[in-house]
Amino acid sequence: MAGMDQQYNPRDVEQNARKFWEDNDTFTVKEEPGKPKYYCLSMFPYPSGKLHMGHVRNYTIGDVISRYQRMQGKNVMQPMGWDAFGLPAENAAIANRSAPAKWTRSNIDYMKQQLRQLGFGYDWNRELATCDPDYYRWEQWFFARLYEKGLVYKKMSTVNWDPVDQTVLANEQVVDGRGWRSGAPVEQKKIPQWFIRITDYAEELLADLDQLEDWPEQVKTMQRNWIGKSVGTELTFPLKGRDDGLTVYTTRPDTLMGVTYMAVAAEHPLAKKAAEEHTDVARFVDECSNSKVAEAELATMDKKGIDTGYKAIHPLTQEEIPVWVANFVLMEYGTGALMAVPGHDERDHEFARKYRLPIQQVIAALDGRELDVQEEAFTETGTLVSSGSYSGLTSEEAFEAIADHLEKNGIGKRTVNYRLRDWGVSRQRYWGAPIPMMTLEDGTEMPVPDDQLPVRLPEDVQMDGVQSPIKADPEWAKTEYNGQPATLETDTFDTFMESSWYYARFCSPNYDKGMLDPAAANYWLPVDQYIGGIEHAILHLLYARFFHKLLRDVGLVDSSEPFNRLLCQGMVLAETYYRTDDAGKTTWIAPSDVTVERDTKGQVVKAVSKEDGQPVEIGGVTKMSKSKNNGIDPQAIIDQYGADTVRLFMMFAAPPEQSLEWSDSGVEGANRFLRRLWRLVREHTAGGPVAAIDVEQLSEARKDLRRKTHETIAKVSDDISRRLTFNTSIAAIMELLNDVGRLEADEEQDRAVIQEALDAAVLMLSPIAPHVCHALWQAMGHDEPVVDARWPIADESAMVRSQIQVVLQVNGKVRAKADVPADIGKGDLEKLALENDNVTRFTEGKTVRKVIVVPGKLVNVVAN
Repeated sequence: MAGMDQQYNPRDVEQNARKFWEDNDTFTVKEEPGKPKYYCLSMFPYPSGKLHMGHVRNYTIGDVISRYQRMQGKNVMQPMGWDAFGLPAENAAIANRSAPAKWTRSNIDYMKQQLRQLGFGYDWNRELATCDPDYYRWEQWFFARLYEKGLVYKKMSTVNWDPVDQTVLANEQVVDGRGWRSGAPVEQKKIPQWFIRITDYAEELLADLDQLEDWPEQVKTMQRNWIGKSVGTELTFPLKGRDDGLTVYTTRPDTLMGVTYMAVAAEHPLAKKAAEEHTDVARFVDECSNSKVAEAELATMDKKGIDTGYKAIHPLTQEEIPVWVANFVLMEYGTGALMAVPGHDERDHEFARKYRLPIQQVIAALDGRELDVQEEAFTETGTLVSSGSYSGLTSEEAFEAIADHLEKNGIGKRTVNYRLRDWGVSRQRYWGAPIPMMTLEDGTEMPVPDDQLPVRLPEDVQMDGVQSPIKADPEWAKTEYNGQPATLETDTFDTFMESSWYYARFCSPNYDKGMLDPAAANYWLPVDQYIGGIEHAILHLLYARFFHKLLRDVGLVDSSEPFNRLLCQGMVLAETYYRTDDAGKTTWIAPSDVTVERDTKGQVVKAVSKEDGQPVEIGGVTKMSKSKNNGIDPQAIIDQYGADTVRLFMMFAAPPEQSLEWSDSGVEGANRFLRRLWRLVREHTAGGPVAAIDVEQLSEARKDLRRKTHETIAKVSDDISRRLTFNTSIAAIMELLNDVGRLEADEEQDRAVIQEALDAAVLMLSPIAPHVCHALWQAMGHDEPVVDARWPIADESAMVRSQIQVVLQVNGKVRAKADVPADIGKGDLEKLALENDNVTRFTEGKTVRKVIVVPGKLVNVVAN
């Protein structure tokens, strides 16, 4: 066995392990068709400058799973890359007076070094950055294929326009209705934008969620709601004095007899027509046009409207119904018009009360309770009332009957609708992949030919914060097609485009003959385990699922879903501290700059600034963020304790899907545990070679430790593979090591069972703390590196107990415990209980009525 340093020195241990992995290309993989594969992927980071603790947690989880699967004998791929395009790079470039490309690439270099320090087992030969032309070239090629298939189109769409900076703003750049830089009131402007028809795949995206058995139910529910399938009726209300009508979609045709007004969006043709005829309508339409509403705000926003003067004709009763323009109706959802049933819809009710429009009850509660729809809308289904021939029907019966009538009379039809809208991929920003479309002199739009790809984004630019450099430079867009002048599109792709297929490109990142090497893609895909934050549950995961189906439909992959199993890790939380000055301004103070006092439960009861010794306010525990200045720099913790301590704490502090609260004492505890493990192995190996276990020679104490070893192997194997609960697996290994410490190593067989226990502990800890386990495994006399070792297998025979502990009760209360042979008979167990001193003490002077024996568990003596 190799000699060991007296003390655990993480810096040396970790450098040695990383050098070994790098020298031996340990994590470089290729396709091996005869070997089971495992593709583990963590969502790649945006290269913002430094890793934060959320990154560290995400990537540690992925690395633990990858290393565990490798020990199962699988061909494991774990790649890493960079989600490199996006607005923050532009903002940083403006602030730092540099180009986004330079800032991005220097951040990548620094963060890559941090990832290496943490010992993550990435195949760095597969590294990619989405800002590399070799990457986005294939995205551009793919977009052209989608255009040819009719899945891409261009249409006018409303955007946030800053009239001073003369630029389009993302929603997050609009602050209180004003441009984030200029402060000018933001206008709503229609400009041409490119869209991909994700709605063509809505039904498949919805149905295939049922196949994803190893996805969190919460994520699947969020996606179902986002896709928003509904079955209803589309019907047309004729307009009085006009040849056209108002077409609406409703999921509640059973409430048709309760319609008291119609509402249209400000962009609806009828609203525009009314605006031409009435100045007050024109003013209202103009006001709506300059106050864009997000769908999420519809429920809480102040409802406003104006009567157009037009009347719709109810298709069943022929009654005249007023048509209003309302700010809560969005043109991009449904038909831009709705039939308002204020008695049975909260939004319609709020508007009707405000403008004193009629409210009618046409649905009664099934349980017969009294309703007052003038006061509150009744939104449940029930029984129809005041609905002519349909009165008395249930909502379900009326749905069918009214839908049948509308279809029979050519007024309407049953329709399936989706909340999902087509994906707008145009961005007017610079730092993104150019959209590969061109416009010829005659106005014809077409994809840039494949032999002219990639359309390269110029990187040596100056950002002025106003206009995209490729929009500001008319020369950049000039090109040719068949000798004729043409103009390139100056919009760039939404960055979700890059992150929607990176997982597939990792299978063959250097392939230059196509977007994917189909052989490699179909070997590795789908991803076996995907790990990332719940904040990506809808858009990123939905777009990636959509992209995968598109890749399938152009023949690049065989599978229909990209990710078999999904784990959404919880946030990393930390305490916050602040001061508020006389002007009411809050300054957040970093936890590292504060000295705290805690109560017996570990709660902070007092905090003072290290700088001036004066008290600071305690702000509670929240997500680590720059805004609250409560982020803990991973680099500082690595420098102080080593990467293995950080990894161990991250895995031990909480189950992966739950929030993790940062704790300095928890980090110190993780470090103490690793030092103790080092000491146990050092003391053991100092005794020299170890004999093999001779089962016949094992005392009860040795059998107990051996049993504990194999029970721990069984538990940890299940915790890591099936349950993904790394915290409980670490706790089990800690218990095992406590038992190792209690066994006196006096004889050869004592050392033999200790060796087996330490071997198992080091193997099972190696995915979590790989550097120290690399050194310990070597020290314990093993030739192969621990990274190539196989996961231990629990020996069933070692877990058979020769003795068990049973509980002895009197009248259901525990009075004693006894160690007995595992195969003791029922009669002997009853006799042992009745003769036990503590049992006889509590039955003295009483008559034993009954003795209940539960073999292997307890004896209950019933006496009175």
